[in-house]
Amino acid sequence: MSIETPNSKRLVIVSGRAHPGLAEEVASLLGTSLTPTTAYDFANGETFVRYEESVRGVDAFVIQSHAAGINNWMMEQLLMVDALKRASAKRITVVAPFFPYARQDKKHKGREPISARLMTDLFKVAGANRLMSVDLHTPQIQGFFDGPVDHLWALPMLADHCGEKFAQEDLVVVSPDSGRVRVADIWAERLGTPLAIIHKRRDPDRPNQVEAHELVGNVKGKTCLLVDDMIDTAGTIVAAAKALKDNGAARVVVTATHAVFSNPAVERLSSGVVDEVIVTNTLPIPEDKRWPGLTVLSIAPLIAEAIQAVFNDDSVNKLFPGHA
Repeated sequence: MSIETPNSKRLVIVSGRAHPGLAEEVASLLGTSLTPTTAYDFANGETFVRYEESVRGVDAFVIQSHAAGINNWMMEQLLMVDALKRASAKRITVVAPFFPYARQDKKHKGREPISARLMTDLFKVAGANRLMSVDLHTPQIQGFFDGPVDHLWALPMLADHCGEKFAQEDLVVVSPDSGRVRVADIWAERLGTPLAIIHKRRDPDRPNQVEAHELVGNVKGKTCLLVDDMIDTAGTIVAAAKALKDNGAARVVVTATHAVFSNPAVERLSSGVVDEVIVTNTLPIPEDKRWPGLTVLSIAPLIAEAIQAVFNDDSVNKLFPGHA
């Protein structure tokens, strides 16, 4: 199903198979439904996609969350874009709430790929005119794509939720490392709270192995709000939480946009060191990765607003007052 405006523009929402629930919620908020799509895998692992309705001349938004099995979901989204291009869609926007390979955005050593750049190149070659994502791991990824990139921020939604739930005078916003200080500072300013920083050192030869070091700031007796863009194995977050508890923190609440939750993240986060975790549903979170201390906020309203703005040729920046 598509939305048609008086000037004959038609909006179409299509979804990959990684996280259809999110796409369905986005489409519902826009007053439409997902365009019927056939997608399946052949015995050898190759993927097939076909749209069951005409998409000629439409303004299409291809939603795919790049969860575990990321290579399969990336290929599926590329094929969906290619099918739209070959079916004469007027404009194609890739909506990747969690951008694939975003952490591989630069070379750390010689003879390494810049994988995030390759992803944007693949989207462009497939036929994408525009990209939309939420909380890119590094803003520089926007410059990898030859076309408009809508970089959405979950911070206002997450911060407002925390501001309503926790008493301001008890809160301290904490950056888990020096690379997140700027974002943590925006959190602290929005909530009107002090800022603290965990200094850590990561071994480049041991991925996902992090050792937390000294704390800058006073957290004694406070509820510490650890803010990050994603939680993968939770090594960084749990090490930071232990450092905060060792320095007298009363509670540690973790907030992140992307709940990657690779093993053993759930075991670590539910062990008692972290008191509560607040994330969004940019990625699907199955029941076996949920526990009583987890709160999941829906990112669908933000994505729906951004899609509506792009479709109407309106400004997406207006969704984030005060943020350039």
